[in-house]
Amino acid sequence: MRIGFGYDSHRFDGARPLVLGGVRIPDHPGLRGHSDGDAIAHAVTDALLGAAALGDIGRHFPPSEARWKDADSMELLARAVELIGESNFRVCNLDVTVITEQPKIAPNVQGMVARLSEVLGTAPDAISVKGKTNEGMGWIGSGEGMAVHAVALLEREGGDDARRVP
Repeated sequence: MRIGFGYDSHRFDGARPLVLGGVRIPDHPGLRGHSDGDAIAHAVTDALLGAAALGDIGRHFPPSEARWKDADSMELLARAVELIGESNFRVCNLDVTVITEQPKIAPNVQGMVARLSEVLGTAPDAISVKGKTNEGMGWIGSGEGMAVHAVALLEREGGDDARRVP
């Protein structure tokens, strides 16, 4: 079993649509970023890659490469799932916390869980997405942007024993 932790944060950008966990959220500014700015997808991608010791999102999808400009972050996540699969890992469960004052996350959780389940190949009841506020404190509390934390548990087919150093 392997545990990975992912984090992402972005400033709000009124010129972009808001996409979180593959779900477009209406009536709220989007997130600034090289791809579509989906902070949930980015944090989850980092959690998966980290758990499998495969680096991070910037290593596999560098913002210096034009091909990732405005990319669908759920496609990047799908590629990360392929990469961990090549190392014989599968996702056991995922826990995501979105920290933002607005928008409220709860009304969109079901759609986010469904999209994440589809991309990860994991049952919806093994995926948690929840929202928290920053109680008005700091840059998140003042409404400048949001942050996302993700924790993923991976299991290697056949166990991890073959990778242990004697």
